[in-house]
Amino acid sequence: MKVTLLRKIPVATDICVFELASADGAPLPAFEAGAHIDVHVDGFVRQYSLCNHPSDALAYRIGVLRDAASRGGSVAMHALEAGTSLEISTPKNHFPLDDQATHTILLAGGIGITPLMAMAEQLREQGRTFELHYCTRDPQRAAFRERLAVAGFAEHTHFYFDSEGTDARIDLARVLRAPHDGKHAYVCGPAGFIDAVLSAAASAGWPAQNVHREYFGAAQQPANPDADVNGPFQVTLASCQRVIDVPAGTSIVQALRAGGVEVPVSCEQGVCGTCITRVLSGEPDHRDLYLTDEERAANDQLLPCCSRSRTPMLVLDL
Repeated sequence: MKVTLLRKIPVATDICVFELASADGAPLPAFEAGAHIDVHVDGFVRQYSLCNHPSDALAYRIGVLRDAASRGGSVAMHALEAGTSLEISTPKNHFPLDDQATHTILLAGGIGITPLMAMAEQLREQGRTFELHYCTRDPQRAAFRERLAVAGFAEHTHFYFDSEGTDARIDLARVLRAPHDGKHAYVCGPAGFIDAVLSAAASAGWPAQNVHREYFGAAQQPANPDADVNGPFQVTLASCQRVIDVPAGTSIVQALRAGGVEVPVSCEQGVCGTCITRVLSGEPDHRDLYLTDEERAANDQLLPCCSRSRTPMLVLDL
């Protein structure tokens, strides 16, 4: 879709909210809390969560952190000015709220607040019980503080700032105590923060299906220690039985592309799920941050942008 950048609003240190509207002024496609869009900017394609209320039909709002370690996307976004035309995808949602939850716990680390802000908006409007725990390095890096200070949010929101010392940091064991079937938790933020939440939830006895996470970018998962970390292997395209070599240090997507086979990709970090591909035979070496542990154990799909193979051959449904 073609959209226009209406406003770029600083909301915290190195964080701006970008307000996007349809280029022709028409209403934008509806979305659900937790959804994200792909944004094409300066030759990059990046995923950004929608942070406004899902009932907003006239504009999408995304929060973008200007990351010093950026691969280029966030720097390009922060260089944009109002009036710029952009191309975006329709909203996609791999991180939806559970409509049957009796209570919802939202845990945000840094810029991970963006999808959880939309969730808080929806839960507030629906009158459902929730709590939002928001962790940042210091108060100046906490986005949406003014919004979260109003009635309907303030009584549900808890801030934690590293700058205020160890005692001011979140106690995950306390926050995640007393799990039950109707309670759901959602976490978004840096990989270390998410892993800490998942570990605390597991220790407290949370059902795995009640803990939902979304990585916005991170290091890949560790490779299988029993395999040659980046060794060569082959993939077979099931539709034509063509065999393609995947050399050491080359991703499956790169090897396929070199052979004239295009697989849709976006983040190329194993985060967004765009390139997910069905596996018909062989055992993947999962390196993504998208599939759940149960999905990885099934070994019937993989993300070829980052994952490799534990067997000499993978047969893919391509």
